[in-house]
Amino acid sequence: MRPSGRAPDEMRSISIEPHFTRHAEGSVLIGFGDTRVLVTASIEERIPPWLRGKGEGWVTAEYGMLPRATHTRGSREAAKGKQSGRTQEIQRLIGRSLRAVTDLKLLGERQITLDCDVLQADGGTRTAAISGAWVALRLAVNGLLKSGALTVDPIQHQVAAVSCGIYQGTPVLDLDYDEDSNADADANFVLLSNGQIAEAQATAEGATYDEEGLLRLLRLARIGCGRIFEAQLKAVQ
Repeated sequence: MRPSGRAPDEMRSISIEPHFTRHAEGSVLIGFGDTRVLVTASIEERIPPWLRGKGEGWVTAEYGMLPRATHTRGSREAAKGKQSGRTQEIQRLIGRSLRAVTDLKLLGERQITLDCDVLQADGGTRTAAISGAWVALRLAVNGLLKSGALTVDPIQHQVAAVSCGIYQGTPVLDLDYDEDSNADADANFVLLSNGQIAEAQATAEGATYDEEGLLRLLRLARIGCGRIFEAQLKAVQ
């Protein structure tokens, strides 16, 4: 029995509120259960120096957690003067995931930055950030297409992410904090709407797993991402 009482293949409730902030070109508040992440997309008519002259743009991300996103207050990383290794790893993952579905040449010489701020954490913050970032990116690009700044859509597919794990010997979908902190194995999958895999992170924590265990986690991830894809489309229509 899962602590939440959910079935092994059952997602937490998914909520997506587009246009959540006024000023950003794209914004969304996304929720996976009690996890809440605010994502904004900002368009800048400039590119990193190392891309100059290549005729393409860039999609990148920044990630952070508010001090009371968790059970106890965490210090702001800005106050420490540096980002943690975890933060850097997650924001690179988010950037890679969004670039996997974006034709950077069609984007033109501009940069879109996805800022992902965790308001409340109950497991799956990176997967919620990726799933919400696609919505924010989609809204921002829609604005470029509407204004005529772009004539061809650079976003080729949807991308979504979900966590899975082996909890008390059973593969389960969409781990919350109680499961994540006690899982034998923990995995994050980033999947595209065309069936391709952008990233798979699977780690044995309490116990190792076999090939069939990994495939069962992937099958669960496909179920979960399918539900996220549906919620994303409803949010941007």
